[in-house]
Amino acid sequence: MTGVEPHGNLWTAAVERDPAHARNYARRWRTLAESGQDIYGEARFADAMAERESKILDAGCGTGRIGGWLARRGHTVTGVDLDPHLIDVAREDFPDVSWQVGDLGEMDLREPWGSQKLFDLVVMAGNVMTFVATDERVRVLERIRAHMFDDARFVCGFGAGRGYGFEEFLADAESAGLGLSLRLGTWDLRPPSDDFLVAVLAPR
Repeated sequence: MTGVEPHGNLWTAAVERDPAHARNYARRWRTLAESGQDIYGEARFADAMAERESKILDAGCGTGRIGGWLARRGHTVTGVDLDPHLIDVAREDFPDVSWQVGDLGEMDLREPWGSQKLFDLVVMAGNVMTFVATDERVRVLERIRAHMFDDARFVCGFGAGRGYGFEEFLADAESAGLGLSLRLGTWDLRPPSDDFLVAVLAPR
């Protein structure tokens, strides 16, 4: 551990403090997109990792910014997020994608015939892991692993100073059955840094 006090889900706490938090978050991303700013760097990174028509899980999908972009490139995307308002926005902006309200720590996605839904690639952008409750982190990573094909990959990125050390995350991933394949410092392929982690992991 890093010495930081354990915490519950930080997104839920923020919404409890400010009921408009999710709406303000969604509005900010729409404003950035409308202003012409590039907000799809993580999606391009993920697209480069995936064969055409891959099955992709957008874990902690928010407003669908990443998963929606990937779906428009021909991938079959499923997005899961805890916040119902953000899922409503994703459904409005990308109605042809499967968006689901759900807790990543309890995620159990199923095919219509009942078997576990598996993915070629799992993407987790936007500092999602740092919002997860301390005692749920390994469980979230285990549920992600359970939804991956044996040759799938999981890419996760988040910044430093958010109460979740990079080495702690990598140790948690290892305990969940995910080994580090590649470590970068940014989504645009810069070398590892102390400020940001982009980790590509694969089932062990």
